[in-house]
Amino acid sequence: MLIIMSAWISVFPTILLAPPKHMWTLATGQGFLITLFSLSWMFLADFNFANSLFLIDKISGPLTILTCWLFPLTMLASQSKMRLEPINRQRTYILNITFLQLMTLLAFTTPDLMLFFIFFEASLVPTMIVITRWGAQERRLEAGMYLAFYTMLGAVPLMIWITKFYSVHGSLLPTLTHTLHITQASTNYPGLFWATYNAAFLIKLPIYCLHLWLPKAHVEAPIAGSMVLAGTLLKLGGYGILRTSPLLQENSLSQTLPIMLIAILGILATALLCLRQTDLKSLIAMSSVSHMNLVVAAVLISSPWSYSGAMVMMIAHGLTSSALFCLANTSYERTNSRTMILLRGTLMIFPLAGAWWLVIVLLNMGLPPSINFTGEMLIMISLYSWSPLAFLIVALNLIFTTAYTLYVLWTTQRGPLPNHIKTLFPYQIREHLLLLLHILPGLLLILNPELIF
Repeated sequence: MLIIMSAWISVFPTILLAPPKHMWTLATGQGFLITLFSLSWMFLADFNFANSLFLIDKISGPLTILTCWLFPLTMLASQSKMRLEPINRQRTYILNITFLQLMTLLAFTTPDLMLFFIFFEASLVPTMIVITRWGAQERRLEAGMYLAFYTMLGAVPLMIWITKFYSVHGSLLPTLTHTLHITQASTNYPGLFWATYNAAFLIKLPIYCLHLWLPKAHVEAPIAGSMVLAGTLLKLGGYGILRTSPLLQENSLSQTLPIMLIAILGILATALLCLRQTDLKSLIAMSSVSHMNLVVAAVLISSPWSYSGAMVMMIAHGLTSSALFCLANTSYERTNSRTMILLRGTLMIFPLAGAWWLVIVLLNMGLPPSINFTGEMLIMISLYSWSPLAFLIVALNLIFTTAYTLYVLWTTQRGPLPNHIKTLFPYQIREHLLLLLHILPGLLLILNPELIF
């Protein structure tokens, strides 16, 4: 753990000491180097390493790889806008993003639940700073407040439960706690207890009804904030539920049925809401809520297939959602607008970018044989084995997802070019490379899913 920690911390002196001319290049290059080093170590350890300070297994390993991979990509995506700012603000921005990435990485790899909780909450601070300081719109302070209050209110029951668990059992290490749920006293309202202690994770995912902070945060955040939010911070919620589920008594779905109904409603409602969005980033954020509610439904079923589906879904969504935000950002940098009707007709000017749009949007839709499709398929099979009726209701999501996917493509790519757009500078190699590096892991996982799963 110390080696990987030291490697990522070494980015801080690089940022502080690098000459302004080479700062972005050095930070991005070092990020890629450390990512490749971390990946090779995890593959050599075969996702099976545990001691009192560091834990890599089949749950944390894939998410750790995703976190490492997205950091240099955020550096690539941020450069064009950030280079125009004073050098001190640029340094502070990269330091914030690096600190956020480090906190997320530590949350995924720590074995102790209390340390996990600390890092889980610590990731809120750099996210807040990035949104409120570098956000594009005037409502960024409101978005920061929403994010802080939702996250902090959900964290209180979780902290109480972790403290109580430690006081009773004297340990919070997963190696010891896997067997401890047998000795736990049963509660009077297990469904309510499950929802209360998982509230912090359900808000982070976010489940429908507790999702209002997400579109606000995404719309106001700069590109790196959006990428990290969609790529890794939302996954902290899913990871938390998967990691703590063995500590509970085996609770049947009949007790958590209301949460399952909210999740199913959320899958359909947010997909329908996507059809009503005019803001491109808001639409991508809503589609994230829809996909994450599928993960909630899978976790509640708690069968081996549904857990696998949730895991695959989180990795696939982390890559495609982040790529969609990069595409939205490239359009925003050229037109200074996220209103979809003002972005139309760009296929004629940027045919290669149109190809990126098509590929990434189809991946988001879950087109076979993509990894997104595999995740949805595993979750759907688990849903069918639990309740054929629930499966039929969730299957409607396929129609709605296709509808908003076509809506995005038509409103951003097709149609006449708006009159106000006079000049659009061409896509740079940096942007093509950024999108390729998002799609490449997804294609590799199609060919060989055993790389991670």
